[in-house]
Amino acid sequence: MPSEHGGWAFTLEPVLLGLLVAYSWRGVLLGLIALLGFLLRTPLKTVMVDRRRRRSLRRTVMARNAATVEVAMLIGLFSVLAMGPDLRFVVPLLVAVPLVAIEFWYDIRSRSRRLVPELAGTVGVGSVAAAIALIGGVSASVAAGLWLVIAARSVAAVMFVRLQLRRAKQQPYKHAGAGQTLAVVAVTVGAVVGLVPWVAWGSIVVLAIVHSWLARRPPPSVPVIGAQQVVLGLFVVLTAGLAFIAP
Repeated sequence: MPSEHGGWAFTLEPVLLGLLVAYSWRGVLLGLIALLGFLLRTPLKTVMVDRRRRRSLRRTVMARNAATVEVAMLIGLFSVLAMGPDLRFVVPLLVAVPLVAIEFWYDIRSRSRRLVPELAGTVGVGSVAAAIALIGGVSASVAAGLWLVIAARSVAAVMFVRLQLRRAKQQPYKHAGAGQTLAVVAVTVGAVVGLVPWVAWGSIVVLAIVHSWLARRPPPSVPVIGAQQVVLGLFVVLTAGLAFIAP
């Protein structure tokens, strides 16, 4: 699941990237499952937090009912998806389970805004790009490259957004250069070993440069920060996606 600072964007980006590289109706179905999983996070978190605190409120009942319906829908949709002949898509999802579990562990302890769960959640949801691509018939190496690119994008974005939010609220902060550096190093390794096209590598480098430049300017309002990330996310998805499908 995506971090709270990422919201819909961190769920949609891997879905769009996977579909751009290898579109299929089963890929669309998996994208819908990912979005439904994002919706499930809020009521499930409410139920688990209230249960941990040994209380049952009106909101608890409402959240439990909503979670029950959404879980039933997820099971039904995933059952349809699993009826296909190629089940390779399950592999990246299983690999991402520990990352999602880390985020959920922090969620039920009301600590979801910490760095570890935010990074774990956004990197974990990136597995959807790989899974959708595998459903569409691409090789395992291409799927791995897609996950690497979207994970690098997520790490860079999470670190940058955290920085900007703290600056906007005039709270103590440290520059997020480490996140940008880690993202660039990750895709550089991927490009060198042949998992990531150099054009896709360039999109992450541009992202890191833009983040570094924005971090040296006065912080904008929260809606503007969000809008900036939507634009940058689409830039990475379109640039990297086209690079993966280019002959």
